[in-house]
Amino acid sequence: MEKRILGLDPGLAILGFGAITCKQSPTQVQDTLVDILDFGVIRTSADVDVGQRLCILFDDLHTLIDHVQPDLVAVEKLFFYRMSSTILVAQARGVIMLALAQHHLPYVEFTPAQIKQTLTGYGNADKSEVQEAVARELDLEEIPQPDDASDALAVALTACMLTVD
Repeated sequence: MEKRILGLDPGLAILGFGAITCKQSPTQVQDTLVDILDFGVIRTSADVDVGQRLCILFDDLHTLIDHVQPDLVAVEKLFFYRMSSTILVAQARGVIMLALAQHHLPYVEFTPAQIKQTLTGYGNADKSEVQEAVARELDLEEIPQPDDASDALAVALTACMLTVD
């Protein structure tokens, strides 16, 4: 069975997304075939008030969900940096959760350590190791850019590796 997974790396200024398909190999039961569908970012300008930025995220997420038609959405769990940015990211996550609920989409959440462990075998791997794993797993010659899109693909790949039957 093929499953479309949309990975999201939440942020107010930049929300990364990565969409993949996963399916069991018909010949190798333990192998999963993964193909990339799309990746990129949704950007909002700091020149716009927070409420309007959240509206932009909301509208663009609905468009993205309609485009990708995911079976599952994977979201990176909130990681605390500075309090001011954590609050803004939490607000963006609220918009994500609302959009997913409106589309009746199931979702899974992973911590940064879970993503690193799944893709590299080491929960404290650095960003470059995760990005290299993303490129390798998706058979890409280059690491997807920008970083937020690569991070979102990492979230989607983690969901693929941990949830596809």
